[in-house]
Amino acid sequence: MCTARRRAPRRAQAGVTLIELVLFIVVVGVAVTGILGVMSLTARNSADPQLRKQALAVAQGMLDEIAGARFTYCAVNDPAAETAGGEAACTTKEAFGIQGGAAQRPYDNVNDYVDSDGGKALYTTDVAGNPFSALAGQYAATVSINTVALNGIAAPNALHIRVSVAYGDKQQVVLDGYRTRYAPNSIP
Repeated sequence: MCTARRRAPRRAQAGVTLIELVLFIVVVGVAVTGILGVMSLTARNSADPQLRKQALAVAQGMLDEIAGARFTYCAVNDPAAETAGGEAACTTKEAFGIQGGAAQRPYDNVNDYVDSDGGKALYTTDVAGNPFSALAGQYAATVSINTVALNGIAAPNALHIRVSVAYGDKQQVVLDGYRTRYAPNSIP
């Protein structure tokens, strides 16, 4: 009698090989690295919504302050200020730059909010002299005011006001407004 051993039937392999496991780890690692890189880039380049809201509030406050200032023919201390029919009737013309003895904000005339040469002016505090934010130095407002013709109103009697507030890393909010000379003899 032949005693042959019976071979047990081979079972199919279960699980994964070492090569398959290493390839899976490499593929998942590359995918996770790519996703994290995109998320990091997005977070780094997006503006913080709170900073943008505060910058917008600073810009709106500056624009409201400037637009609410007088826009008169003459300087406040001019003898003809209350009766002048135009800028030519003034002894001292209300020019760009601080006039009429107003040394701090709010100024007595809309033209006082820019440099004496009619250029831009930089502000870092509110009317009371407080920094724009609890984060001192976080915001800086640049103001420019130019004469423009506006819907039939001659250029000397209408102004374009631009307030630009810089914040964060090269971020800014820009607001534009207009002011007309509707009460040219309004002297306190």
